[in-house]
Amino acid sequence: MEILTQDKSSYLKGLLIIAKKDSVLAESEEIIIRQLAKRLGFSESFYEETLQSLLSNEYLSEDPLKFSDEKLSHSFIIDGLMLAYSDNDLDEREIDWLRQTAELNNINVKWFEDKDKEVQRNSIAGVKNEFALYSIID
Repeated sequence: MEILTQDKSSYLKGLLIIAKKDSVLAESEEIIIRQLAKRLGFSESFYEETLQSLLSNEYLSEDPLKFSDEKLSHSFIIDGLMLAYSDNDLDEREIDWLRQTAELNNINVKWFEDKDKEVQRNSIAGVKNEFALYSIID
């Protein structure tokens, strides 16, 4: 699947918003963001600089994000949940923001709740799943 530049930017921006929600950038979150940013085609210098200034960035709009493709929006929600649970210190604001983004993308509430529970269970059990993005990106 070819992903539009705007959607790539939104995907990375959404991950950054989630990581910033609890005002702490955990190493596990940095690793996930780096892996996905690289796969989306962003330069290392860009995402490293972005990570360095993330917590002090007052200009990062935290509005929910709209994606142009249903598969991509589902992928983002799954990867966003994986990011939110990765630091073993879930902040409910992370899940609330993902829920709002799911709603904006017309994602079924039950699907969201099921994925939330599944990712949470896997996180607790230490199961490492491949990122959803990897299954849809060229």
